[in-house]
Amino acid sequence: MSWALNPDWSEFYVGSKEIWEYFNNAAQKFGLNRYIKLRHRVVGAVWEETRGVWLVDVVDEATGTKFTDWCHFLVNGTGFLNHWRWPDIPGLDSFKGTKLHSAAWDESVVLKGKRVAVIGNGSSGIQIVTAIQPEVKALSVFIRSPSWVSTSFAQDFAGPNGTNFSYTDEQKQTFRSDMQRLQSYRKAIETNMNSNHKVAHTNSPEQQIAVQYLTKIMKSRIGENHPLADRLIPDFGVGCRRPTPGVGYLEALVASNNRIFFDPIAEVVEDGIKLNTGESIEVDIIVCATGFDVSWKPRFPVIGRGGIDLSDQWKDRPLSYLSFAVPNFPNFFIYLGPNSPLSHGSALPSIEHLTKYLIRLLHKIQIERYKAVEPKLQAMHDFIEHADAYLKRTVWSTKCRSWLKGGKDDGPPLVHPGSRVHWFHMLMEPRWEDWEWTSRSTNRFAYLGNGFSSLEEEGRDKAWYIDEDEGKGYEAVIY
Repeated sequence: MSWALNPDWSEFYVGSKEIWEYFNNAAQKFGLNRYIKLRHRVVGAVWEETRGVWLVDVVDEATGTKFTDWCHFLVNGTGFLNHWRWPDIPGLDSFKGTKLHSAAWDESVVLKGKRVAVIGNGSSGIQIVTAIQPEVKALSVFIRSPSWVSTSFAQDFAGPNGTNFSYTDEQKQTFRSDMQRLQSYRKAIETNMNSNHKVAHTNSPEQQIAVQYLTKIMKSRIGENHPLADRLIPDFGVGCRRPTPGVGYLEALVASNNRIFFDPIAEVVEDGIKLNTGESIEVDIIVCATGFDVSWKPRFPVIGRGGIDLSDQWKDRPLSYLSFAVPNFPNFFIYLGPNSPLSHGSALPSIEHLTKYLIRLLHKIQIERYKAVEPKLQAMHDFIEHADAYLKRTVWSTKCRSWLKGGKDDGPPLVHPGSRVHWFHMLMEPRWEDWEWTSRSTNRFAYLGNGFSSLEEEGRDKAWYIDEDEGKGYEAVIY
């Protein structure tokens, strides 16, 4: 996060536990835990027009008690790939061994010396296979379609050939004693990650170079003449499916204790997995690295104006204004919704920039006495029309099964129509004309009140505009 520097990262590409610790430490340091209710699950939200509020049904999972809270603004921050489920495979419930899902991992399960099956080779599958291959007795990996296995993000700063590396004690001490140096290092990495959008264009030289480079890297890791090389290397563009850094994954796939299966799974039986070919593979543990709701429909009913259910409105396709707002759902906003920069690098800067936009929007609503705001229907359709036209020229429109396209081979890409910097720039200047505003007053200027400004209150700086670094004038204008 841009506002929470950490000089003590152990590695360039750290694991989930250390990332969790970073978030937890930041929450404690900045006093954020007091705003967080753990073990409370939202089960429904209904817009109440008269008062201009959302009525939110919540279950306290510690006690089982259900209660209703309310708010003027409802922000869904559950993100994407948040609703996991077991994959739809016949007989999965009949398996007598242990079942694990990548999104609900049980740390108590011992994998060492066991026969383990991993279903799926997306981001989760790649990371799981790499981690468990050295310790399991036998590994079986079931692959429906290939994935581009990239080197680390910002590989110019990674180890040789994009490999991971550990920061030395001397490097950490340097960052601790010189935070500006740490900030410069962070900025250089971020600049590198923000400089690759041309790769996303189907016929660009950068895309061709990426295909050639990753093909060469993957073959070198699999073995130039390995019989499965052609099955493991995709025939679609780099980025059609979200690229995954997979240092060690390909080596794990061709290890002596692993076997790869491309044939479809017919069913799961008591002691393993049966393929369409009739072959059965006995396993002790099945790991499902697949099975998510990729429809963007919320996990709980969201009922907007006129009793409209968001799931019904999105039954054919999730349409949104700039990815975060939806007509018929006033004062309701979404983080990482459809057509957000889902495959453009780290999600955290994108979340931060949308937060800044929403703060400005909420400030306008509060100060100017509006009851509700929602995007205009035509503004949303204009955005979707532009996005669809732009994305036709990108790799996201090539034929591959991806959650970036709602889990379909040929679905419309649901990513931002531009680079990540393009997304940041777009959010800098809100288009207030794209919104429908419902005022609390019959006169739009009633908020001007008694003629005095809050800037004149006791203790406030009444001549702030004299400061040289005030930065509210032409300096704020960016072309």
